Amino acid sequence: MNEAYLYATSMTKLNETGCVTAQVAGHVIALFKYGEQVYAIDNRCPHMGFPLDTGTVQDGILTCHWHHARFDLKSGGTFDLWADDVRAFPVDVRGEEVWVDTTPPDNSRERHLRRLNIGLERDIPLVIGKAVLALLSENDEPIAPFKAGLAFGTRYRQQGWGQGLTILTCMINLLPQLDVQDRPRALYQGLAAVARDSSNPTARFTVDPLPNDQVDIATLKRWFRRFVLVRDATGAERCIVSAVRAGASPVEMADMLFSAVTDYRYLNVGHSADFTNKVFEALDVVGWEMAEQILTSLVRDYAMGQRMEETNSWRSPVDLVELLNAAFAALPAALSAGKAQTQTPDRAALVEVLLSDDPQETTFVLLAALRNGVAPVDLAQVVTYAAALRIARFHTSNEFPDWDTALHTFTFANAIEQGLRRCHSADLVRGIFDAAMSIYLDRFLNIPAAKMPQPNGHTPELAKELTALLNQQQQVNQAGNIVAQHLYHTGDADELLALLGKLLLREDRDFHTIQTVEAAIYQFNAQRDSQEGIHFLVAAARYLAAHTPTMRAQEQTYNIAQRLHRGDNLFEG
Repeated sequence: MNEAYLYATSMTKLNETGCVTAQVAGHVIALFKYGEQVYAIDNRCPHMGFPLDTGTVQDGILTCHWHHARFDLKSGGTFDLWADDVRAFPVDVRGEEVWVDTTPPDNSRERHLRRLNIGLERDIPLVIGKAVLALLSENDEPIAPFKAGLAFGTRYRQQGWGQGLTILTCMINLLPQLDVQDRPRALYQGLAAVARDSSNPTARFTVDPLPNDQVDIATLKRWFRRFVLVRDATGAERCIVSAVRAGASPVEMADMLFSAVTDYRYLNVGHSADFTNKVFEALDVVGWEMAEQILTSLVRDYAMGQRMEETNSWRSPVDLVELLNAAFAALPAALSAGKAQTQTPDRAALVEVLLSDDPQETTFVLLAALRNGVAPVDLAQVVTYAAALRIARFHTSNEFPDWDTALHTFTFANAIEQGLRRCHSADLVRGIFDAAMSIYLDRFLNIPAAKMPQPNGHTPELAKELTALLNQQQQVNQAGNIVAQHLYHTGDADELLALLGKLLLREDRDFHTIQTVEAAIYQFNAQRDSQEGIHFLVAAARYLAAHTPTMRAQEQTYNIAQRLHRGDNLFEG
């Protein structure tokens, strides 16, 4: 006798009604007598938990009476992919007794990953949410669903890397800051963003490398930049694949790609630099074996993107491109001179110039700092801080879309800084100057400038007060002030970061808000014990407050998935 089987019910009972429910080893099982066979399935409809014993069986197909999901009674397989398969249990009829085997399947991880891929393919957030919750509850390991989202988005989004994959990477970066119960929610948000961004998927086929595997990396880099210049995405993509196959290191590939991004002024309103940074962050998580597929997803954005030298705002009334070209001509000598000495930047003086109304003076001051031995990455950090101040000082008398103008400058500057931490490319230093020019162009957003919060002796009830504010529209200054007072008076940064993440995740996804909060948290963690660090989170809180509350439809879907995962009855109460 197989000891895995447990008694469920009698044939007498089952013959009387055709369907019986039984509690077996913690499972509520629905047993059906259909024809001469007995079938056993989980009584909870996998879609939203309705009891399947109230359903109808016709021609071997069980239909749930809540949303009309249909299942093969024998295998539990669904005919409606939004519903998920229901678990079927082996049955052994022993005379008048019905026994079932409730041994857990040994392929549950693979099944949940398959369901995740179905959710991605069909853009079904509820299926994605349920799969993520199941995967993380089994081993609390986020890498597998993150990797599945990367593979899907980079293969099936014809335009390549975009908002969805950036959101997904932001979410994996935010996980350590979040409360444990919010981590599945973050992955759900990121994966649902990838699915939506890749709706109606068509495979994106990558090219083969060059047959000549002796081409050196420097030559491939030169060719790559030439192909991007003439907007030849295919030629550029082949250079990337060839470089990876030739053994180019992550540092060499970062140098190749960031150099191409900074060949043009503020490419794609800064998105290209941010996308490039996020691609390398994603590869840090999943490993270099996915490099070809992920790196090539950037090419279309580079080749087809808008170059700010082609726009009027960068050419008139001040020709910023001309100023930058003059600065770039002087850049090699400045970097060479700076190698002979080391200097800590005068951050306050630099920020004052960056926020001023003189772009030429800005280029002079940046060159002088490099010439005097300020490390490019330190200079980039100051520029990133100045960009964040545009958000922290953004006045609500501006038009609402202008928030995004300031946001683009900040995330671009942040990407350039992080790129310089990854590779010490002289070409990438040009991005510091581009960010500074964008800060100059954003000056009108701080006229008048919102006042920066100062310590006032008030220690807020952080969770209560900030949550209440973000349930109302446009509580921008108040939100920034609460964040500042909390940090000034208690210093408990981890509590604040977890709360900002929670409040971000309860809203419907907004690409720019997610970018802002994720970049500000990164910058804060790099400068925790400084007033600058506080200002980064003030900027994040103000931006978040400006973009809340939303309909919170995504949160409703996730809550349904969470309640199903817990075993709640959604149809009651």
